[in-house]
Amino acid sequence: MAAKQKGVEAPRIDLVDPQDLSAGDSTTLRDRESHDAELFEGVDLTDVDLEGSSYSECRFESVLWGGAKLRGARFVESVLVEPFAPELSAARTTWRNVRVERPRWGSAELFDSELRGVRVEGGKIDYLNLRSATLEDVLLEGCSIGELDLGGVRATRVALVDCRIGTLDVTRATFSSVDLRGATFETLNGIEGLRGAVVDEFQVTLLAPLMAAQLGLVVA
Repeated sequence: MAAKQKGVEAPRIDLVDPQDLSAGDSTTLRDRESHDAELFEGVDLTDVDLEGSSYSECRFESVLWGGAKLRGARFVESVLVEPFAPELSAARTTWRNVRVERPRWGSAELFDSELRGVRVEGGKIDYLNLRSATLEDVLLEGCSIGELDLGGVRATRVALVDCRIGTLDVTRATFSSVDLRGATFETLNGIEGLRGAVVDEFQVTLLAPLMAAQLGLVVA
């Protein structure tokens, strides 16, 4: 049971560490295929069609995902270490109890996806598109994100810890126990979508001009 602090409930995330894995054969990675308890290391999946594929208790290390078609794919109880992709095409994917370590993604398209029990540690993402996604028990820690698009998301128990964000878009977002106190951001779009989020006093001072503009206030 997660403890509550100042009206925010921390993400409930289990340790994910698949064991006793068999060596995966990259030639078997294709659309609609299912894989269980396999290790894929140093595999190049550039432009491979993986739509609708499923991975349970798998581990991916230093895999190249650039141009791979992951639409509708499922990752369950799995770990991705240093995944690389100039463009990650992963709309409508499902991520349940997944750990992602030090990703290096250019444009990561995860809109309309479902993330539950997901932890992202470190790494650099130029553009993370989670528009209209469902986020439940999600932790982003030590991440550098150029643009984080949370427009229209439904987010419950989400925390950003030691994250640097250039532009944060929360237009029409629905938040419950979303903790932004561990994040810095330069630009914010859709300030009304912050309802239900927790921010610190310093962040409030940065948000003050945007709040005044939203209310039509003249500060003189």
